[in-house]
Amino acid sequence: MTKTFGRRLFGLSVAGAGLTYVLRPAFADNAPTPPPAPIPKGALKQSTPEAAARKSGPRTLCYVGGYTKHGPPDANAKGITLFEMDTTSGVLTQLGQVTPTDNPSFLALSPDRRFLYAVNELEEVGPEKGGAATAFAIDQHTGVLTKLNTVPSGGADPAHLSVHPSGRYLLVANYTSGSVSVIQIEADGSLGARTDLVHDSGPKMPERAADNPPGNYAVSDHSGAHAHMIQADMAAKFVLVADAGLDRVYVWKLDLEKGVLVPAAKPWFDMEPGSAPRHFCFSLDGKVIYILGEQNSRIVVADYDTNTGAISPRQTAATVTGRFRGSTIAAEIILHPNGKFLYVTNRIGDSIACFRVKSDGSIELFDEVWEHADYGRALSFDPTGAHMFVANQRSDSITAFRVNGETGALDFTWNFTPVGTPTAFAFVTLEG
Repeated sequence: MTKTFGRRLFGLSVAGAGLTYVLRPAFADNAPTPPPAPIPKGALKQSTPEAAARKSGPRTLCYVGGYTKHGPPDANAKGITLFEMDTTSGVLTQLGQVTPTDNPSFLALSPDRRFLYAVNELEEVGPEKGGAATAFAIDQHTGVLTKLNTVPSGGADPAHLSVHPSGRYLLVANYTSGSVSVIQIEADGSLGARTDLVHDSGPKMPERAADNPPGNYAVSDHSGAHAHMIQADMAAKFVLVADAGLDRVYVWKLDLEKGVLVPAAKPWFDMEPGSAPRHFCFSLDGKVIYILGEQNSRIVVADYDTNTGAISPRQTAATVTGRFRGSTIAAEIILHPNGKFLYVTNRIGDSIACFRVKSDGSIELFDEVWEHADYGRALSFDPTGAHMFVANQRSDSITAFRVNGETGALDFTWNFTPVGTPTAFAFVTLEG
């Protein structure tokens, strides 16, 4: 299998050099907590899945995916790494060896948490000359992964995948091909036949949006369709696709009997030209959608009609403060489990934008916090929402924050977890 690096350079470029920024929270009134004493290299915690499984009570495990040797030139991951999380401190302890698989840049769990699915973000693999998706069974005692099978994703560079809430289908977004596929999930968790493959189409869009932060030289690839996320809505009635190349969010209905995507009455929502919609998330009741523009670092807050899938925008909010100048590119957007706070990673600027969610679903930026590392790509909460983790792709590290559930404030824990080129998380809780 071979790999070129157009997608792995993200279709993004930054003209010029010499970016400067202040490494402190933008809204902070108090000095940050001083760091603890350095941890000796030999003291980095490691264990084995078998030893960890001997503990009594529930255990929180974390799977981390990233870019391997088939990814960008600086890729250091070996596959999927398993960690156990200390629910008090947020410390991640590696358990055993890495499960090898190529470019598992995004991960998804089955609804029953018994199976893990990973994209293999490749351009040319197998007879179809595209990427793939791999299924793993999760040992319910140790958390160890057992590979079930790998199937073609139907396109090049699959960047995102999710399991339909029915548990019957895996949904995959192929970035470079600008296509999305539906793959049947068998009773044993393995991947079966592909039941649908749809290619997005639309007019060519500009490489930059008109509402960029001042001095932003970062661009997103608008050479064609680039499906970046696919996921069902909260009611499992529609499937939405964020296309960063066509600046659209597509809305489909999934025929559960045939595994076929059928366009909604209003088949897409047009974003700001050049904004590059990358990811989205929903309010807890599923009636508000938050769509993140990668290129212009803005969030579109929109009403979502759960009966028709129609998207009606009502607010746009920047993920950087009004004082920000320079290049930035947004990456991930997640809602806290209590529904009161929204968080976004800003790559290049290496910050986490923190928003309050008001009673009507609108949002207000209240802080911008340094990630303490480089190029935060993914964000995830632990299952309780007490801790937030950042996958810092270019720092080969994960950084951890405590989350104040009442105020939304982030408190850096000074926990750094070394892991090669991390890009994705999946948390599970195993009962003792």
